[in-house]
Amino acid sequence: MTAADATSESNRGSLSRSGRDSGFSHKSRSREVRNQLARVVMWAAFLLALLPLAWILWTVITRGIGLVLEPTWWTNSQRDITSRMVGGGAAHAIRGTLLMALVTALMAVPVGVMTAIYLVEYGRGRLAKAVSFMVDILTGIPSIVAALFIYAAWVTTFGFQRVGFAVCLALVMLMIPVIVRSTEEMLKLVPNELREASYALGVPKWKTIARVVLPTAFSGIITGILLGLARIMGETAPLLILGPYTANLATNLFGGFMATLPTMINTNRVESLQPAIDRTWASALTLILVILLLNLAGRLVARTSKVQS
Repeated sequence: MTAADATSESNRGSLSRSGRDSGFSHKSRSREVRNQLARVVMWAAFLLALLPLAWILWTVITRGIGLVLEPTWWTNSQRDITSRMVGGGAAHAIRGTLLMALVTALMAVPVGVMTAIYLVEYGRGRLAKAVSFMVDILTGIPSIVAALFIYAAWVTTFGFQRVGFAVCLALVMLMIPVIVRSTEEMLKLVPNELREASYALGVPKWKTIARVVLPTAFSGIITGILLGLARIMGETAPLLILGPYTANLATNLFGGFMATLPTMINTNRVESLQPAIDRTWASALTLILVILLLNLAGRLVARTSKVQS
């Protein structure tokens, strides 16, 4: 090969490499454009979803903060307070909301967690499929349907009065599927190696679940319980059908009426006078704050109880 041929071959190789480099550069620029476009679309969707939430929060805070900042709002009830009068508080509604949520959680949490443990650790065959199917059905049941079912059983069939405990029974039906599905997903995230290591040491399965699986998934289980509580504390249909509102302090779930924040909001919203309107917004803000405090407390409990690696 002559020197001229070698030079020509080198030039052709250089042109070929430069062509490939330009092709890669063109593809790289195309991918960068698509990446930036996807990023813009993602942020636009995020801001679009955040805008209504921010608007609602701003409206509730600006219209309800006046009464919420008053100490009497947290210590007094609405007894002897008419829609034309300024004053009173939400202590009766806050107490009723927390009491119903506590009783509902005491019934729903053990059932939901044990059901999730059965489905993940023991469930096989037709029975497990039937249980999972029933949980799916409960997930899609509207709150008013659950309230009507309890009304038909509690009031129509057994002849009992409309009381706070009947509301709790309806709320249990709404809370159980949330706990079951969230706990089920958390238990599935626990590595099987942890279970196998426990079995290799001769630890029984029930003790492995109690000492290894549940503590590992504890923070996720708490999150699911809080999601269930957040849902039931804002429900209104079961309260309207099964738990009539009262302006007095009431703590007896089996006798008399009981106030909650959702029914307090519903009672005041139909009034056209400004004091009642202010109490409506203040009640809404109070409900948001109560749920927020419960979530913060649950996160603190989950963090302090987390298994250290």
